[in-house]
Amino acid sequence: MGQVIPPDSAENGQSSEPRQQTGGKNGWAAELWDWVKTIAIAFVIMVLLNMFVFNLSMVKGESMQPTLTASERLFINKVVYRFAEPKHGDVIVLKDPSDGPDKKEFLVKRIVGVPGDTIEVKNQKLYVNGVPQDEKYTDVPIEDPGFKPVKLEEGRYFVMGDNRHLGKSKDSRMFGSVKESDIVGRAEFIFWPLSEIKKL
Repeated sequence: MGQVIPPDSAENGQSSEPRQQTGGKNGWAAELWDWVKTIAIAFVIMVLLNMFVFNLSMVKGESMQPTLTASERLFINKVVYRFAEPKHGDVIVLKDPSDGPDKKEFLVKRIVGVPGDTIEVKNQKLYVNGVPQDEKYTDVPIEDPGFKPVKLEEGRYFVMGDNRHLGKSKDSRMFGSVKESDIVGRAEFIFWPLSEIKKL
């Protein structure tokens, strides 16, 4: 008569001793390493997105009032101009092309002239190609001195701040037209404070 071997018998190739559960120090180390890898990957992705896709920027100064006020946070689309040309009315972030002690790293301005346009300020009003502009985003007529017509060359843009009070905006009236390569991206909307969330 054949011998019956219990399933947990050593003769069945299995030990009858209870198995040791994995865990303890090695388990915590593995879990910690997984978290470190996840955080590192997320950080790299965010850095790459910030470099090439979008940026979060804080408004400083008063040159874009009443549209933007100091300390508001903006979402900047950095890829939009890879697929489309900058256009009239876009609120953009650009590298400050000026020189001098008041030079900033970046500026926020509005595009009022694109390549081929003729820009002029007279009688406290902005003219584009001889047509006076209805700038609903401003709250006063232009208080700074006017200037004679300026014809924009290919790849050049004329930018102005929305604040048209005397001496409140450093823009193309001071440093001239800007190169397209100096444009960092388009400000899409205000995302902070929550009470001021709006599309630009």
